[in-house]
Amino acid sequence: MGNSQGDRVILVAVALWVIPVALFGQAGVWLADQIAVITGAPRRWWDAPLGALVPCGLAALGVGALLPVARRPRASAVLRAWLLACVLAAVFAPLRALPASWSQPAMLLQAGLSLALAVLLARVTAAPPLSERAQGGAGALLVALGLGLASALPWLRLGALGSLLDTALAALAGVGFGALMGIFLSRWLFRPLLESGEPLGLTAGLAAGVALLLVAGGFGVAGGQVLLMLCLPPLGLAAVALARPNCGALPPAALLGVAAAAALALVDADELSLLLGLGDVPQVALGAALQSLLLGLALSGVLLAVWRRVQSLRAAPAAAALGLALVGAGEAYAGGQPGLYGDRLFVILREQPDLQPSSAPREARIAGVYGALTETAERTQADLRAELDRRGVAYTPYYLVNALEVSSDDPWLRAELAGRPEVERVLDAPLLRPLPEPAPQAAGGDPALEGPPWNITSIGADRVWRELGVTGAGIVVGHSDSGVDAGHPALGDGYRGRGGEDDYSWLDPWSGTASPVDRGGHGTHTLGTALGRGGVGVAPGAEWIGCVVLERNLGSPPRYLDCLQFMLAPYPRAGDPFRDGEPARAPHVLNNSWGCPPEEGCDAGALRPAVEALRAAGIFVVAAAGNEGPECSSVASPIAIYDATVAVGAVDRAGEAGSFSSRGPVTADGSGRVKPDIAAPGVDVVSAWPGGGYEAADGTSAASPHVAGTVALMWSANPALVGDIERTERILLETARRPPEAPVSCGAPGNVYGAGLLDAYAAVQAALAAP
Repeated sequence: MGNSQGDRVILVAVALWVIPVALFGQAGVWLADQIAVITGAPRRWWDAPLGALVPCGLAALGVGALLPVARRPRASAVLRAWLLACVLAAVFAPLRALPASWSQPAMLLQAGLSLALAVLLARVTAAPPLSERAQGGAGALLVALGLGLASALPWLRLGALGSLLDTALAALAGVGFGALMGIFLSRWLFRPLLESGEPLGLTAGLAAGVALLLVAGGFGVAGGQVLLMLCLPPLGLAAVALARPNCGALPPAALLGVAAAAALALVDADELSLLLGLGDVPQVALGAALQSLLLGLALSGVLLAVWRRVQSLRAAPAAAALGLALVGAGEAYAGGQPGLYGDRLFVILREQPDLQPSSAPREARIAGVYGALTETAERTQADLRAELDRRGVAYTPYYLVNALEVSSDDPWLRAELAGRPEVERVLDAPLLRPLPEPAPQAAGGDPALEGPPWNITSIGADRVWRELGVTGAGIVVGHSDSGVDAGHPALGDGYRGRGGEDDYSWLDPWSGTASPVDRGGHGTHTLGTALGRGGVGVAPGAEWIGCVVLERNLGSPPRYLDCLQFMLAPYPRAGDPFRDGEPARAPHVLNNSWGCPPEEGCDAGALRPAVEALRAAGIFVVAAAGNEGPECSSVASPIAIYDATVAVGAVDRAGEAGSFSSRGPVTADGSGRVKPDIAAPGVDVVSAWPGGGYEAADGTSAASPHVAGTVALMWSANPALVGDIERTERILLETARRPPEAPVSCGAPGNVYGAGLLDAYAAVQAALAAP
């Protein structure tokens, strides 16, 4: 075998090793992190950086192993460039320690590191050969910009921008990446190939594509690396054409900088999360990356084939290409999601009302709590509101937690707010960027059951209806979730706002819908378990009001507060919660089949004042314990962690804890509190689903509405208990059945099952006997 053919085999073999190792290795690091987020598995700060270094090292090992056997200068030049690309990717790996919510600092650090590396690479190499006079320099730059914009068309059509600062930092990071790769390709790949006598053609373009794949694997935030690894390598062919004939660095830098900036700016790294589901941002971003890959490959191939012929025409074709790209980008963006969708700030004030227990009637207690909360917020927020008004910064005040949502993610404003004497701390308030198309409407595929399902009979709810004649009549359940399909036959008759009276009974702080709707299905399912007619619900005689806290399966502290405030004092859709709230319309019991983890902006104490105020008002608060088990201390997110909340774990038909059901003790707030408080059916629970059908689901989300429904039965059976949270909770826990074996796990059996398995029949009997 000749040297030329042997070197070609070496390059192909190395490429076949490097490409899958880099691509699937970096994708695997992101996937492992996502699984840890979903399951609640502990994540150490060094896990992601160390994981990112592994594919860099494996790729470098493959390149280095065959570098000594390369005979021709061409193969040696390519392998040395790939080895350096592995090193550059490894240099960026430590930045993976930053959480996804720190995307702005990460972008800034990546931009600075890229520019520093570009300067370093430029200083340690000689200037490129100038034996051939540059032809059409301005035209090459314009074509580079136009091609970069053209390759970004899928991102412009499918993505959406964040805040102005997000966009500026993404552009800066793109500039840094472009500068680094322009210098790298021109001086460490193209120039050595020219000096070896190799013309800059297809081989150089493919080698540049592999180098781009390697370096992109270390760049970006969260899963952004995977997107860059897909869309940038095809542009290696265009970079070759633009660098000819004198290895100029500026045109390739401009091309790659624009392409990288588009991918970084138009996808929020926070939203590259499997918490949203595969059909949400991950699918949209992957589709945009693949379309960009194909578009870049086609445009680059054409440019590589014709560039020598059109260079002599100077800037005319370049200007035309740029003009077409700008027109196409304008059309794509106009048809996309124009506007800015940056995250916001959640500013929590120091003073929170001290609400003492009261023996007053429930209606008076709710009104008193509402008055105390609103007065405190109006008084303590006055100076801060005035300052934000003076600056023209929009905000939304809250009273259930004395806080404000500030419509800015300016880090300087954040630091200034955090330094004010009345402010305790400042948290993130994530805002989801819009999708190119609404999420598909969920629809139930199973028919109605012929009788109560196993979960209803296992807690004895059907015996309560049949033997005790109690169905929950006279009780209103407040439900905060993804929404509700009020047209479902199991739920329509229970809606308090039926007949078009949606004010005071429905709130959608995400989309502003005027009447109940549920695109995802989660809320319809959980509410159906609480009070659905036809045998699926625990308290079929109760009524409900609803609020949307989850948009595409994610929330944020302000959206959770919107709904919790609405439950304390409902108000009209166009009303002011401070002035138009009517405590007399408050529901009796709240089901909350959600949690607010750090990924959504909450810290351990973010919503504690809210649930304590609701309890002081005589409103019973039930919450799902979480689906991050079986690890101990996985009951870790508000509001399940609080003492004022009854947290519910999940069990199956045999009464054994679901493997996913979160366990205690609570360590997130340092309390060591035993949680969950009680366990209920949460495996294979059949309930209502949008469109009139039914579906089975697992989760503590399916378990908690059993408890909310049981409280509705208890209070309906004995109105003297209404608002008496302490006695009601005591009856619930004392009548709970022991689990099958009640193993001592996570320090105590209660950290798996709480007080035991919910027994609705025994609880209602005890409620009837209560004085």
